[in-house]
Amino acid sequence: MRQIAAEAGTTRLALRVRPTNDVHQVVVAFPWRNRTRAQALGRAVAEVLDSLLSPDLEELVSHAAESVRASDPGPGPTTLRPRVPIVAVTGTNGKTTTSRMVAHIARTHGLHVGWSSTDGIYVDGELVEAGDYSGPSGAGRVLAHKQVQLAVTETARGGILLKGIGLTHNDVSVFTNVSADHLGLHGIDTLDQLAEVKGVVPRITKASGWAVLNGDDPRVYATRRSIKATPWVFSRDPDSPAIRETLSEGGRATTVIDGWLSVLYPDSDADPLVEVVDIPMTLAGLSRFNVENALGAASAALAVGLPRAAVVEGLTSFRPDPAHNPGRMNFFSHDDVSVVIDLAHNEAGLEALIEIMNGVRRPGSRLLLGLGAVGDRQDDLVDRLGEMGARDADVVVVAHKEKYLRGRTTEELDALFRSGAARVGVEDVPAYPTEVAGLAALVAQAGPGDVVALMCHEDRQGVYDWLAAHGFTVDAPETLRDKVRAAAAQA
Repeated sequence: MRQIAAEAGTTRLALRVRPTNDVHQVVVAFPWRNRTRAQALGRAVAEVLDSLLSPDLEELVSHAAESVRASDPGPGPTTLRPRVPIVAVTGTNGKTTTSRMVAHIARTHGLHVGWSSTDGIYVDGELVEAGDYSGPSGAGRVLAHKQVQLAVTETARGGILLKGIGLTHNDVSVFTNVSADHLGLHGIDTLDQLAEVKGVVPRITKASGWAVLNGDDPRVYATRRSIKATPWVFSRDPDSPAIRETLSEGGRATTVIDGWLSVLYPDSDADPLVEVVDIPMTLAGLSRFNVENALGAASAALAVGLPRAAVVEGLTSFRPDPAHNPGRMNFFSHDDVSVVIDLAHNEAGLEALIEIMNGVRRPGSRLLLGLGAVGDRQDDLVDRLGEMGARDADVVVVAHKEKYLRGRTTEELDALFRSGAARVGVEDVPAYPTEVAGLAALVAQAGPGDVVALMCHEDRQGVYDWLAAHGFTVDAPETLRDKVRAAAAQA
């Protein structure tokens, strides 16, 4: 590829080449200044590779270079230069919750905040455009609103790979974690490759800014060596080596010390911000994943210049309910039955969901789980979700997402879920055509003290409407805290 580019007139070419899980395919990535010519270069390289064993290889390379040189340049990239501070959040799990928390903290301080996400474009908490805007178009739409004083962008793997970042820089980045999800798509087959893609977000953080990194995830923490910004790590462990190393190099850290979310500065005493049990999103400290999200959000908010008091107020007023964090750890109650609705779209997400289900159930009560998966997930991921659900729940069903089958059939997904369940001795796994139908079947079996959970992605509003129609109400933070304490006291 470098040879073709050089003969076509390009003297410098940053290049990444990766194998895939198909031995007949490789992925080649390179920057471009002219779209049409870049596409011509990609096609030319593919044609040469198809003739790699030809005795006329040098001639083929020269011919390919000539075709690239003769191609129309085409348009340049539409990368935006932000006019307001940008907090960019990436990672496998926790992106949405963390970015929502940062936006909420900023609004608590009185700023006009724009937020782009997989749910849509929000300005000051109001949805102004529905859809998946976790790619570069989301940032552009947020910045188009002139009243916005701070932009928070949720940046997903797919958007980066298919359309790029869309911004020349961000002021603060947050990298939550890397876990198995979306592997096997667009040439990303391993966690290391996935981390490399997501690591683009902290790499474009301004040198004067902060890169907030999960110090407990080695792949995330390793990106500190490729960034210009100063690292700000977060960890649930105050004795984490990542914290010690970062502080010794002049960075900052956020952790939990004696039950308090605390900020650490080099050569200074810890600054305890707020008790973890007083942060509603942590479910009285039960959800370790949301403890991490709170640590990341607090770090980002402080790093972008929001005052300490606003961070404390924002953390203590952001709730795990459909109003503040729709689709993420939403708890409901009726007739002594608890229902939790969560995206839980991969193994780490399901692990977090089961963790909080166990944390609120009383001894002798049951866990009833509605499994689901998007059709483009790898076979082994769907299989493992079936195994985890059947192993950890007392009753498990499949609740399909018809709009997200993405080329699969429900029968194929059923077979994968049931294969995983069978490995732990569970043979009876009923399947339902919709999320609402699966939830209804589980609630019908639930008794006093039982906890029902649904991996909800497709029809969140329909699920909320069904719950309301059947007498379920949203749990207040105090109600959730009481459930956690009651379960712990009886354990």
